[in-house]
Amino acid sequence: MTIADPAKAHVDEALDVLRGAMRERGVDAMLVTYPANVRYLTGFSSPEDATLLVLPDAAVMFTDGRYTAQAAEEALVPYEIVVGADADARLAELAGGLRLGVEAEHVTLKRNAKLTELLGAAPVPLEGLVAEQRLVKRPHEVDMLREAARITDAAFAAVLEFVREGVTEAEVALELERAMRLAGADGPGFDTIVASGVRGAMPHGTASQKRIGRGELVTMDFGAAFRGYHADMTRTVAVGELGPEERRMYEAVLEAQEAAVAAVAPGKGGRELDAVARDALARNGLAEAFAHSLGHGTGLEVHEGPRLSQRSEDVLRPGMVVTVEPGVYVPGFTGLRIEDLVLVTEDGHEVLSRSPKHLIAL
Repeated sequence: MTIADPAKAHVDEALDVLRGAMRERGVDAMLVTYPANVRYLTGFSSPEDATLLVLPDAAVMFTDGRYTAQAAEEALVPYEIVVGADADARLAELAGGLRLGVEAEHVTLKRNAKLTELLGAAPVPLEGLVAEQRLVKRPHEVDMLREAARITDAAFAAVLEFVREGVTEAEVALELERAMRLAGADGPGFDTIVASGVRGAMPHGTASQKRIGRGELVTMDFGAAFRGYHADMTRTVAVGELGPEERRMYEAVLEAQEAAVAAVAPGKGGRELDAVARDALARNGLAEAFAHSLGHGTGLEVHEGPRLSQRSEDVLRPGMVVTVEPGVYVPGFTGLRIEDLVLVTEDGHEVLSRSPKHLIAL
């Protein structure tokens, strides 16, 4: 078996599942245009420049001449090199006489009108056919996420040697991204967050030119992308001696995070897990400082289903990979977050993030 075999088996199975969903929705063919869905069904790593036509007994990817060599190397389905609008003409030729479905959330009105003109009938708008599949990761995908998490852990270990009083948040972010690259990442999976001191009250405080001060918490939210799959982890460290309130906040968040991770299992609802963390913070008088949801799925996108939140109707199933990331934020003072990447297993869970979570003082 070659390295490509698991990926090819994944694509073949995913296409078969999609065809079953298409039949249930009454369509014969499906145009897939959303980049993460195209990559999921083809293995092609420039999916923003490709579309996929799924037919009853075949699948054809369309891309342009810039990607001739790349498609030959990566595409796990047959492909054609076409230029711009010629793709839709070719698509109409292949799908002529078939009832065509399109991704309702992702096809523009302009393209929908063009397809209607070419086909002589309006495409059928469909939602969620591929997204539903992507909720549960196949073994090949779990392997990619496991490696992305390993790289992320390696970067955290490396950055601990770098973080100190006087360095800027931007320098810490650059060091994290450098370490991820050196450990084998495609690159960072998203904009690295480094927020220190008073900026820690910003849940999405992307790294700034602020210099880290003594006695401050430093929150680092980062993750490696590996073969398209995204890790996501947050650790918060101290530079120098913390005050008693910062320590209390840290211990409360750690308690909430560990309780929520321990509760992850098949059949648990996203709302139920969010409540576990929120209740733990409430016991410490910090529920109002938890300003976002508990977590989300990750895979070919760093934010995808399922959702772990107060409004979530999602229920966990084996093979889902989610983040568990409670945090507290006090504007004008500080904030922090602790986050792990967690795989839902048949009888519980496996924490993919292995970095220590106890308070580290540098």
